Parts: sequence; C-alpha cells; structure tokens
Amino acid sequence: MQINNLTSSVVLIYKDFIQNADSRTDDWLLMSSPFPQTFIIVAYIYFVTSLGPKIMENRKAFDLKSVLVVYNFVVVMLSLYMCYEFVMSGWGTGYSFHCDLVDYSNSPQAMRMLAVCWLYYFSKFIEMLDTIFFVLRKKNSQVTFLHVYHHSIMPFTWWFGVRFAGGGLGTFHALLNSIVHVIMYSYYGLSAMGPKYQKYLWWKKYLTTIQLIQFAMVTTHISQYFFMKDCPYQFPIFVYIIGLYGLIFLFLFLNFWYHAYTKGKRLPKVLQAQRWAFHTNRVMNGTANHGKHE
Repeated sequence: MQINNLTSSVVLIYKDFIQNADSRTDDWLLMSSPFPQTFIIVAYIYFVTSLGPKIMENRKAFDLKSVLVVYNFVVVMLSLYMCYEFVMSGWGTGYSFHCDLVDYSNSPQAMRMLAVCWLYYFSKFIEMLDTIFFVLRKKNSQVTFLHVYHHSIMPFTWWFGVRFAGGGLGTFHALLNSIVHVIMYSYYGLSAMGPKYQKYLWWKKYLTTIQLIQFAMVTTHISQYFFMKDCPYQFPIFVYIIGLYGLIFLFLFLNFWYHAYTKGKRLPKVLQAQRWAFHTNRVMNGTANHGKHE
C-alpha cells in the first residue's frame, strides 16, 4: 500500500513538473520525457566502463583511422554550424550578455534559438562516440572519470535546458563550448591523420588551457545573475546548475592539467623529448658544476 502511495505521489509530482515544460518541444525527438535519454546514458556508461572493455579484452584493437578522421571533421563542421546559429539567433543579434531572458514565442528568431539548443543537446549523444572509439581501439587509459562524467552529465542536464529554457543567458556556455569544440576536434582530426602531422600539433597542451578559460568565462558570466538587482530569468534553478557545472569542471580540468601536463605525462612526443632533453642537460650541467666545486 505504501509503495502504491509513493508511486502515485511520484507520478503526480512528475505531471506537475512537466506541465511547466515548453510546449513548442512536445513532439521533438527525445523531448517527450527524460527517460529515453536516461536509458541511453546508462547504457553508454555501462558499455564504456564494463561491457565494452570485456568484449575487447581478447580481441585485437580496431583500426579506425579513416573513421576517426571523418568523424572528427564532421563534428568540427557541426560545431561551426551551431556557433553560427547561436550567434544569429541571439548572441550576436540582440543579447546583452547580462540578463537575457528566454523568448517563448513562436517568432522565427525564438524558434531558431530553440532549434539550435536542441541540436546542441543532440550533438552530445554524437560525441559519446569519442569514448566508444577509445574502447574499440583498446585505449582504456583514456576512459577517465572526467571524460565519462562530462559525456554523461551534458546531455542529461541539457534535456531540461531545452525542455524548459531554450534560450537566454543559460545558453552562453553552449556557444563557448561549440567554439572550443571547433578547435578541439580539429586537433583530433589532424592527429588521426597520422604521424606526419604530429609536428604541427605542438599546441596540444593549450587545448586544456582553452577549456579552463571556457569554464572560467562560463562561471563569470552566469555569476552576474547574483549581482543583478532585477533579472526575472524564468528558471533560476538553471543559473545554479550552470554555475555549479562551471566550477566543477574548472576544478576537474585544473586537476587534469596538474597530473597530465605539469608532470609531463600527456605532453606531445616532441615536447616530451624536449622536456627530457632539458632535464638531462640540467642534470649534466649540475654534475659538471658540482665537479668544478670539488
């Protein structure tokens, strides 16, 4: 009896919750409820952390060079398109970068913003292929907590963003993220093209710097809300979520930076060689100088 009452209460709460959703997205793909996407995300986590590695354990790694080149540059083009749409639907055509509200009308501008918000949300499922390719290539060391958490939490939270607040100040981080992805996936695409392109990829270390700048900008922008005297943003809960998101990823990427680059574990090979040569010279010079003082 208690279980039935609890179930009924949950259903009522959900119905009351979903009544506030944006009716313009009622019939859009994956928008009817959060459960289909939750199933996809759970399946993704299970595959990349458990099932996939077990399947590949006694198998030869797949050679996905051509697939990776195509995939990465397709994501670059998609990210460029989303940058353009975010700019043309608000961020370059009227948004103030301060208290920008969600336009719930059916005007062409409002629908254009809503459409690119949905496309950005859907692109997060496409980007899950990053991890699946790692597993198929037996690059399990790259399937880190940060990586899986990022690819899981983004589509989950963005469902609520599109369903309730498709536009306004809560979309600034999507524009920034699309810009960063143009740079990042360009790097991945060039890297997948083979060793002869490695000498042009000395800027790998700066990818993490760019991501750190991104999260600092996201946190700074959304924090304005707490200092505005009058900003009737329709769903303040998203301000808190975005702010928390920015801080969490800023911390996680700083931690990644420290362990991956300060210690030199993830530097490009050419920089690793330079780093090794630098430290070797220091040791040799130190030994020579020590000998002079003896």
